[in-house]
Amino acid sequence: MKALSFPKSSRLLTPRDYARVFDDVQIRVPHRNFLILATSNSQGRARIGLVFSKKNLKHAVQRNRVKRRVRETFRLRTDFPALDIVVLGRRGLADIENSVLNELLDDLWSRLIRKHRGYVSQATTHRPEVVKGRG
Repeated sequence: MKALSFPKSSRLLTPRDYARVFDDVQIRVPHRNFLILATSNSQGRARIGLVFSKKNLKHAVQRNRVKRRVRETFRLRTDFPALDIVVLGRRGLADIENSVLNELLDDLWSRLIRKHRGYVSQATTHRPEVVKGRG
């Protein structure tokens, strides 16, 4: 496998993969132009899925350009925890230049990783006690 490839194992492929994220959102990273939803996975690596509607990006050229930028910034980032991530596009993305889009996405990825660290530390420090029943 090439060092800079984007294999199927790094992508959400089936409707079930997407549904798992939408039904069990553990981390939300909102932004004016994006919404990133994530949930832990057992794959051992981060996987990404993209949702960009015609309502928000009218032309296929616009949708494809933004999706390329999202995939590329995701692929180049190597410090993702094992998460299934869905990126939803919102209005206004068509007007953003690639360089600004790259910076924005890098910032959103950093926020996602920080939120995940907080989520993991919160989950490990607030474990409920198990009370054994009388038998």
